[in-house]
Amino acid sequence: MSQPWATSGVDLHLDLDPGTGRRTGLEHALRDAIRTGRLAPGARLPATRRLAVELGLARNTVAAAYDQLVAEGYLTARRGAGTRVATLPQLAADGPATGHDTTAPRLDLRPGCPDVTTFPTTAWLRATRRALLAAPASAHSYGDPRGLPVLRHALAEYLGRTRGVHADPDTIVVTCGYVHGLALLAGVLDGPVAMEDPGLPFHRDVVRRAGRTVVPLPVDDDGAHSFPDHVAAAVVTPAHQYPTGVPLHPARRHALVDWARDTGAVVVEDDYDGEFRYDRQPLGAVQGTAPDHVVYAGSASKTLGPGVRLGWLVLPPRLVEPVVEARRHTDLITAAPTQLTLADLITSHAYDRHIRACRLRYRRRRDQLVDTLHGHTALGVSAGLHAVIPHPDETAVLAAAAAEGLALGGLRDHWHDPEGRPGGLVVGYGTPPEHTWRTALDALARVLSA
Repeated sequence: MSQPWATSGVDLHLDLDPGTGRRTGLEHALRDAIRTGRLAPGARLPATRRLAVELGLARNTVAAAYDQLVAEGYLTARRGAGTRVATLPQLAADGPATGHDTTAPRLDLRPGCPDVTTFPTTAWLRATRRALLAAPASAHSYGDPRGLPVLRHALAEYLGRTRGVHADPDTIVVTCGYVHGLALLAGVLDGPVAMEDPGLPFHRDVVRRAGRTVVPLPVDDDGAHSFPDHVAAAVVTPAHQYPTGVPLHPARRHALVDWARDTGAVVVEDDYDGEFRYDRQPLGAVQGTAPDHVVYAGSASKTLGPGVRLGWLVLPPRLVEPVVEARRHTDLITAAPTQLTLADLITSHAYDRHIRACRLRYRRRRDQLVDTLHGHTALGVSAGLHAVIPHPDETAVLAAAAAEGLALGGLRDHWHDPEGRPGGLVVGYGTPPEHTWRTALDALARVLSA
């Protein structure tokens, strides 16, 4: 026969102090859970009979404790709605401590994020329903660390069709975003890693935390060059270099592949915004010309949103098992429902339709940004979601922007060694939602004109 607590309806863990009376101990435990945020405002508490059975108390003791906390304002009780945690003014204003500042700026033109208000909610819900109804029960079990076969096959078709990637489903590993994939790769590589200069400092930190030495890979108007012969890998952004925005020149692309073949090193191709091209035909992936020497890394962070937590690596065959083995000892698998949904979006072409709509929206924003600059130069605007505006006094401009409530990115931090390097602004025109876009643009114009 099952125990009564096994079917109590609402689970609630409480530590009662044995040194106090039963009712007093229960009141203290409930107050503490509410004050610390462990019981959130609106959370429903178990019925008095159920909680009494679970804690081994008399029902009247639990009822009296509930009544006391209702009187103190910690709980609310309404007939038919049960007993719930009340919204306390201090908790509503401050919230539980998070250890970091999550306050968003009033106007946000920082790079690295799309306009997440464009997330295709309706299409996502439809795809989720179709995918979950069609999926076998085994999809929700522990599975292949590479990812669900249905998504790996969908990605192989999509990447081959849209980016020229030579993708075998067996060599694809689904990750929880680009950074996750970069960390996995850095963990299995044996030797220093060359990374573009300038480049994203956070990505350098990811590689260093995996125990690898980072070597600067210089970038000029034709992209990365001077590939060193003593590294295990070179991480590059050939379609749209971050942050300068220059594409890797065809001669440099050939030189990069020849270098990898000659040295045995691996090229890690970060195709972070490969879907967004405005003034020219998309550049095919370098991986398509040398699949045995290039890791193609992509994600849904710019097309759908970083919160989706989906990325992918297309690996040379020799790296599949080392990466899979590393995955087994970290997070093992990516959430199955999310994989199933993206696979359906791709195969139904809803993903393509969403990207086309976003491409039109971001191109319009790019044009409006360029029109607003009034003589200031914008670099790297033929593609992507950001522009670089060179400026000799980066610090002063960022301070003036902050005074306007406007957040911008700075160029100087992207250099491996910023000393003596040129400064400027890195403006993310994909970030703000539509209702703040024009206001943010006007604030940028005021800052630059001043």
